[in-house]
Amino acid sequence: MFAVMDRKVIELDEGWDYMQKGITKLKNILEGLPVITFNAEEYSMLYTTIYNMCTQKPPHDYSQQLYDKYSEAFADYITTMVMPCLREKHDEFMLRELVQRWSNHKVMVRWLSRFFYYLDRYFIARRSLPPLKEVGLTSFRTLVYEEVKAKARDAVIVLIDKEREGEQIDRALLKNVIDIFVEIGLGQMDSYEQDFEALMLEDTGAYYSRKASIWILEDSCPDYMLKAEECLRRERDRVTHYLHSSSEQKLVEKVQQELLVVYATQLLEKEHSGCRALLRDDKVEDLSRMYRLYHKILKGLEPVAAVFKQHVTAEGTVLVQQAEDAATNQAGNAAVVQEQVLIRKIIELHDKYMAYVTDCFLNHTLFHKALKEAFEIFCNKTVAGTSSAELLAAFCDNLLKKGGSEKLSDDAIEETLEKVVKLLAYISDKDLFAEFYRKKLARRLLFDRSASEEHEKCILTKLKQQCGSQFTSKMEGMVTDLTLARDNQTSFEEYLRNNPNVSPGIDLTVTVLTTGFWPSYKSFDLNLPAEMVKCVEVFKGFYEGKTKHRKLTWIYSLGTCNINAKFDAKPIELVVSTYQAAALLLFNAADKLSYSEIMTQLNVTQDDLVRLLHSLSCAKYKILIKEPSTKTISPNDTFQFNSKFTDRMRRIKIPLPPVDERKKVIEDVDKDRRYAIDAAIVRIMKSRKILGHQQLVMECVEQLGKMFKPDIKAIKKRIEDLITRDYLERDKENPNTFRYLA
Repeated sequence: MFAVMDRKVIELDEGWDYMQKGITKLKNILEGLPVITFNAEEYSMLYTTIYNMCTQKPPHDYSQQLYDKYSEAFADYITTMVMPCLREKHDEFMLRELVQRWSNHKVMVRWLSRFFYYLDRYFIARRSLPPLKEVGLTSFRTLVYEEVKAKARDAVIVLIDKEREGEQIDRALLKNVIDIFVEIGLGQMDSYEQDFEALMLEDTGAYYSRKASIWILEDSCPDYMLKAEECLRRERDRVTHYLHSSSEQKLVEKVQQELLVVYATQLLEKEHSGCRALLRDDKVEDLSRMYRLYHKILKGLEPVAAVFKQHVTAEGTVLVQQAEDAATNQAGNAAVVQEQVLIRKIIELHDKYMAYVTDCFLNHTLFHKALKEAFEIFCNKTVAGTSSAELLAAFCDNLLKKGGSEKLSDDAIEETLEKVVKLLAYISDKDLFAEFYRKKLARRLLFDRSASEEHEKCILTKLKQQCGSQFTSKMEGMVTDLTLARDNQTSFEEYLRNNPNVSPGIDLTVTVLTTGFWPSYKSFDLNLPAEMVKCVEVFKGFYEGKTKHRKLTWIYSLGTCNINAKFDAKPIELVVSTYQAAALLLFNAADKLSYSEIMTQLNVTQDDLVRLLHSLSCAKYKILIKEPSTKTISPNDTFQFNSKFTDRMRRIKIPLPPVDERKKVIEDVDKDRRYAIDAAIVRIMKSRKILGHQQLVMECVEQLGKMFKPDIKAIKKRIEDLITRDYLERDKENPNTFRYLA
């Protein structure tokens, strides 16, 4: 059997005297005295002493007393050793001492908490008291930090300002001091934020406010921005090297406020170097810097975007005005060329400023919006009475027709078409563009003037993507029609070969079109010469054999004829329209014909007759001699075949004077708009059943806005018309409200 030996009781004073020796040795080590550090045996004895004093039976369990004495040990050391050293030093020297003392204190806490570790495990856990480490650090906060924090903070701020002025400072020292403000919070940032950061930010604001007030007067806008950008970079650098990362955003905002927000208007509007001047002089790098500086500031870019919009609008308006002046001073072709130049210049302007939006302003929506609004302003102006929709359609025509003035490679044409379609987005009367484009497309297709079918299809695809399939459906139908017409002509030629008894007697090419796709053309019952009547009959016989349900309407105004004219000097082949050919063939049977005789025999209107007789007797090629010999056609004139006519060419084309189609196109578009407004009103009312006048007008404008800007008066007129046609009715109680009638 083993006897259980009773452990000797350690009294408080005796035990504490032993502990005090260990604590004194620790203090000497921290003070840098030549003392040998703790060995394992010493450490074990100190730990065991505490263990034994805490595990003795009451009343000899000294846990509470030891817990209190642990705290007193720190207080005693701080009061006797630490604070006297700190109080006698100032500025940077005080900071170095503080950093050293904090470092020592953490070592002391680490060692003492190990000696007293048993308290942490049981006594503290049971009583829910602050743990040893916290008690140790709190004593430093209470006795050292609270007294020196203001001095330390001020000394740090002085050093930061010195660095801002270009002096070299000990960044490592600053980092260590600022870490004390962070660590002293024991996981909370309150001490750092309230005791250091708040005043540091205040000082930063004051510092940059002083600087900005001088720079704004002395520097140009680009120089000022360079300085601002450099200041921001350096402040971020300070955060990286010694400030806490949580300060970065606040610090940057403070610098932005003083350097960029306070002086924003003065800076952007500097007379010779502000935003306007940068745009005027194409200072791309400075504009990019302006964007970089202001895009992080709430609403900072709005004034920049406003200036950008004004600048682009002004440049575009100048282009339009130049074209207007040129068109006024020049006539005919020269004016048309000027209009073509205008579209080309607007495309170049768009390229230039779209590059600004993407490169300088990094595709920011504000600048896309500014560019769009600017282009919408000047792209909807008229030039010498010609709308931009018509100008754009004419520009496309010039690109796509044979012999156009734009001599470009295939890739360049495709790229230009892409840009034209982008410009169309800014034009409010898209339906007007569509109608003009369709007219010109028809001429290109019917008179074989289109340079490339690929390009025709290419622009239609782009238009379809931009404006929807409804926009291009008729145009696509026209292109398809022509392919079908070629097949149809091949079948007709085969039919003639297989049926020699039905020969038309002359070469005949017929293009069959679908009425709905093409612009409307006047079709008159022209009295055809016998030769042509036979052609019509032969083709009719062929076509009716193919299909029973389609009716052919002949558009003679679009036809062309090649006829051989036997002049005294030599025979010449004349390329003329069907109308001109019919008129010339009358002179095979008569030497001389009066105006009224020709009119009766051909059965044409006065306007058409004047045009065709003018082309044959008053223009470049005088195939007919007119009496009296004047430059205008009158009902009393007589005409005879000019057998003396000759020309160096064996084949000549006699053009008809062009008809100004603008008026008709505008009339057609107005008519289509009436239908579109009617349809929109009915659609809206059908789904809403009852609606106020204002709301109906607004919804109507919104629905139709993609194609054209509907006139409010026109909408009111259409509403009245729909009421009379019993689609809608006014509410009996409120005449400003409409009901849908199913």
